[in-house]
Amino acid sequence: MESTAAFVAAREQFLSLVADVRPELHRYCARLTGSVIQGEDIVQDTLAKAFYALTLQPEVPALRPWLFRIAHNAAIDHLKSHGHARTDIRAELDDVSSFDDRPDPATVRAALSRFLALAVAERSAVILKDVLGHSVEEAAATMGTSVAAVKAALVRGRTKLREAEASDARPIDDGLRTKLDEYARLFNARDWDGVRALVGDDCQLDLVSKSQRRGKAVGMYFSNYEKQNVRLEVRLLEGRPVLAAFVDGNATASYVVLLDFANGQVTSIRDFRYVPYIVTDANLT
Repeated sequence: MESTAAFVAAREQFLSLVADVRPELHRYCARLTGSVIQGEDIVQDTLAKAFYALTLQPEVPALRPWLFRIAHNAAIDHLKSHGHARTDIRAELDDVSSFDDRPDPATVRAALSRFLALAVAERSAVILKDVLGHSVEEAAATMGTSVAAVKAALVRGRTKLREAEASDARPIDDGLRTKLDEYARLFNARDWDGVRALVGDDCQLDLVSKSQRRGKAVGMYFSNYEKQNVRLEVRLLEGRPVLAAFVDGNATASYVVLLDFANGQVTSIRDFRYVPYIVTDANLT
């Protein structure tokens, strides 16, 4: 028990240590993948790897560049595993002559989906330089390449972003939308028995970055919501119907909740209330 308590305390101390850089990591990973949800998955993977690696090091490294390097590698591994081509870094030096060190405002305004039109090196370079404000030297260190390669990737990426048009024409799952409407109706009516009746006996709950539960232990999740002023409404996030959570009557969503269903019952709940920064880049419609 003591070792478990020590592990939990060390993990909480680590998460507190990286709290300030975590939203930046998410902005980077979300744009690399084109998805705020996949971006958070990579952040979770990054922090797990960093926490383990930290236990093997005699002293704490410079956290920000170290975490970005881990996040970059984790994102590249994710993209490769999902069949994305052109994840290598190539320096087409003819492009460097037109490099401008000033950030491109069009990059900051670009929707997440637009970044998917870029090769991964171009994507990484414009996010690090134009969105997050890293120097080309810092970007090169994160990407594991040369300054010249970063400059070339920036020129190509900026050009493509200015020319690209967002393409989010994915089919909408109306069946899922209907189920979410019913869940939200019962939730907002505070009909907790009705909500629990929708949840399968083996439902898996992921309070992202906080805890995970399964089966009967999920019941406490709803008991906590009984004490809070939260309203759920169905919104579209990256072409998928999700539940947007509005807290204390605010007009802006504070976070999102993802539900999966099978045979009419909820089989999985992913609640992002402890990582609200993901809605900063989310296009909830």
